Amino acid sequence: MQPVPAQDELDLVLFGATGFTGGLTAEYLAGHAGEDVRWGLAGRNRAKLEAVRDRLVSINPVCAALPLLRADVGDESSLADMAESARVVITTVGPYVNYGEPLVAACAKAGTDYVDLTGEPEFVDRMYLRYHQQAQASGARIVHACGFDSIPHDLGALFTVEQLPEGVPLRVRGFVRVNGKPSAGTFHSAVTAFSRVRQLAAVHSERRRTEPGPPPGRRISSIGGAVHYEGSLGTWAVAMPTIDPQIVRRSATALDRYGPDFAYGHYLAIKHLPTALGLAGGVGSLFVLSQVPPSRTWLMGRMSSGQGPSSEERAKFWFKVRFIGEGGGQRVVTEVAGGDPGY
Repeated sequence: MQPVPAQDELDLVLFGATGFTGGLTAEYLAGHAGEDVRWGLAGRNRAKLEAVRDRLVSINPVCAALPLLRADVGDESSLADMAESARVVITTVGPYVNYGEPLVAACAKAGTDYVDLTGEPEFVDRMYLRYHQQAQASGARIVHACGFDSIPHDLGALFTVEQLPEGVPLRVRGFVRVNGKPSAGTFHSAVTAFSRVRQLAAVHSERRRTEPGPPPGRRISSIGGAVHYEGSLGTWAVAMPTIDPQIVRRSATALDRYGPDFAYGHYLAIKHLPTALGLAGGVGSLFVLSQVPPSRTWLMGRMSSGQGPSSEERAKFWFKVRFIGEGGGQRVVTEVAGGDPGY
């Protein structure tokens, strides 16, 4: 694969373009990147990269000239070359806790901005502990969770806060309704995360001890709660064990606009109680099966790498996130909505 001379540094490199989500990301870039954006595709298999590039030509003929870079998570020098050839690297190669760290390390060293789609809290916390200071020194911006986890929730919470009075305690709850289906990569990441609860707890505690918290006079907290009925929406609410609340709280810590005392709760909204209870039970069963190596292997085998919903299925999928914000004697309701949540 061709090297990229330093003077011809690319604006963006997509790593993992031959996977399901990476392929969709490549198609989006082909249609929306614009003529002035210099970008390329990276992966370990040139033939597969060429096939992706050929497919992109039907979207945008200019893509015939896209550079192809060799990069492999098992080859540190290839990742270093990729990081040094680009201003920004986007990666869709997961589960990130298994495959993501070498690229974060390369970008933090090179001063290259890094973007991923992870929803894995352990990976995010571990990368902060190991590379935050180096990234600050090199100027690299390491940005996680740039997919459905957690852009709609993070920006939706911020928008809701902006509709409420300033300088007062604020309470925001997000209620998610979703119709969609995961790809193999998303499913494998979830099973992997469920299997590593002890590691997650340990690294999260370490980050809490290490990372500066809110300044004196400010408090950021979570709103808990088991399955309960939310009368204002006419739905049952089930707490969602996702990374989204962590992302929202970090934004609240960074921005004074969230007020002196901010709390956030994150729930899946379901119309009927039996469905809510069944879902909670299903997640519990998945968690239990993920703890035992044989059953975890069996779960992983239910979907193969590269599998995901068809374009016809994705066209029918949707999501809505309803936010209820309260503070300063006011109450606001906002909504973020869109098509297929995952892809």
